[in-house]
Amino acid sequence: MSTTNLEQRLNDLFGYVRQGKIVEAIQEFYDKDAAMQENVNPPTVGQVANIEREKQILSGVKEWKGFDVTASAIGNDVTFYECTMDFIATNGQPVHRKQVSVAKWKNGKIIHERFYYDTGKK
Repeated sequence: MSTTNLEQRLNDLFGYVRQGKIVEAIQEFYDKDAAMQENVNPPTVGQVANIEREKQILSGVKEWKGFDVTASAIGNDVTFYECTMDFIATNGQPVHRKQVSVAKWKNGKIIHERFYYDTGKK
């Protein structure tokens, strides 16, 4: 996949996330056998399993407030981006998370993505 096409796919993915359409993003941008990994935890493998995992995470979100990409880079079928996410948890607490994502792509779909963030910050 060309860098230009990969950049467009990544920007399209950002559009989904900005709208809080996380499950739809997984359906559109992730391979059926994709692995998603949080920090050093074992990866969740498969689109269906990742959708279920994401639904569990989103069940703790009362209101999606925002997603802002502060830096990004594209290499040879690899993308990196730094972002902030803001939402209100179901207990009413505001959450501000900074994280970095590293994704490996094949045929326009993410095959592996790892998220890096400080687990001590909510």
